[in-house]
Amino acid sequence: MARRQERAAGSGRWLPWLGFALLPLAVPPAAAPGGCPSACYCVATPEQVQCRYERLEEPPKELPVTVHNLSIAGSNLSVLPRAAFAARPLPDLRLLRLRHDNIHTIEDMALQGLPALRTLDLSHNPLLSVAAGAFAGVPLLRTLQLNQALLAAPLEDQLALAMRNLSLRRLELAGNALRALPTSLLPAGLEELDLRNNSLQRLAAAELRSLDAPGLRGLRLTLGANPLSCDCALRPFLAWLRSAAAARVPDARSLRCAAPPALRGAVLLRLRPEGLVCVDAEGGEPGRLETASYVFFGIVLALIGIVFLMVLYLNRRGIKRWLHNLREACRDQMEGYHYRYEQDADPRCASAIGTPGL
Repeated sequence: MARRQERAAGSGRWLPWLGFALLPLAVPPAAAPGGCPSACYCVATPEQVQCRYERLEEPPKELPVTVHNLSIAGSNLSVLPRAAFAARPLPDLRLLRLRHDNIHTIEDMALQGLPALRTLDLSHNPLLSVAAGAFAGVPLLRTLQLNQALLAAPLEDQLALAMRNLSLRRLELAGNALRALPTSLLPAGLEELDLRNNSLQRLAAAELRSLDAPGLRGLRLTLGANPLSCDCALRPFLAWLRSAAAARVPDARSLRCAAPPALRGAVLLRLRPEGLVCVDAEGGEPGRLETASYVFFGIVLALIGIVFLMVLYLNRRGIKRWLHNLREACRDQMEGYHYRYEQDADPRCASAIGTPGL
């Protein structure tokens, strides 16, 4: 019994020290300068910061200086002003994702203070205005993602000015309802262009020539989920695709026709150029113009028939009289023929004619 009391007393002496040792684990440390922002959370280390659906109206100010990847999604940033991320220098930031942030305006020098930025993702934002110097201050930018970001307004000219000094290697423009190849957005040296899920029906001969320019000969395009119209106007693109499918269009084997109905769903590379028939000027189906001509011709004939029947109906009495006279004339003629036949068949008349001296 005495031994148990001694052991209890000895363990009691250690309890205060154990409490002091566990105190730092029980009390969360105060946010040090450059720590994880309160509205965000850091993944593994402060080098990756994610701020999701916090309805931020401006980028967080207390970002870690060592952050490499920053993702802000589901906020209401609206406008990226000058030096929007330069509240504290971020010399190591390489990837910036700003998806679903309701950004509609990017002002001059908005990315100032991000000298190491290499990838910028502005997808799923209703962009309305992009200043000419919007991307100034990011000389190392190589990847620009603008998927579903050009639906609110035509920004091709504005983006061309903003991108004129960039050395991009990858440009993503998927889901923007583009009807033509944005040649003004293709800087020399571009290596990858994502044009999936747009409204491209074909690539015209002039667009194909621009892809063969010296600065774009190594460009690879992805064109899946576009409503290709497999008519005779697609023949230049099909010929180009067959010669460059393996190297320049990685998803060439998955391209399918959306029109005309006879070829809907057909694999494009399995078609022959001579099998692509022309359509009418209005973009209709093959033979639609000829069918319309036949229909119009039939309607005209029907109208003529109706008019003819109306004329017959209105002149039915005169026609009836004319038919009666025609029948009487035919009857008189037939009676005359019948009388002559009887005269020729009478033997008495024949004997009289045979003996004229009697």
